[in-house]
Amino acid sequence: MKHSVWIVLLLALSLNSQAQRRFSMERVRLGFKLDPVISVLKPQDAGANRTSSRLGLSYGLMVDFLLNDEGNYAFATGLQISMGGSTLKYDAGKGLERFSANPAEYTMKLQHIEIPATIKLKTTAYNGIGFWAQFGTYLGFPIRGRADVISLDQRYEKENVLGSLTPINAGMLLGAGIEYPLGERLAAVVGLTFQNGFVDVTRNSKWDDGKVNMNSFALRLGMYF
Repeated sequence: MKHSVWIVLLLALSLNSQAQRRFSMERVRLGFKLDPVISVLKPQDAGANRTSSRLGLSYGLMVDFLLNDEGNYAFATGLQISMGGSTLKYDAGKGLERFSANPAEYTMKLQHIEIPATIKLKTTAYNGIGFWAQFGTYLGFPIRGRADVISLDQRYEKENVLGSLTPINAGMLLGAGIEYPLGERLAAVVGLTFQNGFVDVTRNSKWDDGKVNMNSFALRLGMYF
């Protein structure tokens, strides 16, 4: 009798564990995105000016943790690599110490690993198309930094500036778009996102350029599986 009780208890625990795993997986959505991005470095102080933006890409994993059975609310995060930058023109006395004796122009090419953390809301229309919006923040960590510098008609290409960048970037993230079902779990995602950086991207101790924020606009192109 005791053996039978233990067998029943073990079977119940096993079934409960399996049910919890199924429940947890049903509440998680995984996807991949490949977003064309327009980014800008925005100086806040005199002596530095932006002369152009930069076209890049942001690609990586999307993860939605659903907060209700209907999937209308979710904690949306993921892991992505974003390529950005822009062209900055510095007055004499500003910019990297190596070039600061004269006015110089820097074409910045930056890559960050980014982790978004947002609340996502979604409604479902008559034909199954969902309209979504998200709001939150993100953290970014630079993994590559290059600059093409023009100073006194001399051109210096692919200068390594990674060590002169702030090691952590953060800001506000906004997004909205549509989701189109392609199967039971498969869905295509299209939308627009905006990231407003709060952190000074360049270290003042090495650049002497005041505060420089990085903002970006992206066309969200993704797929949930």
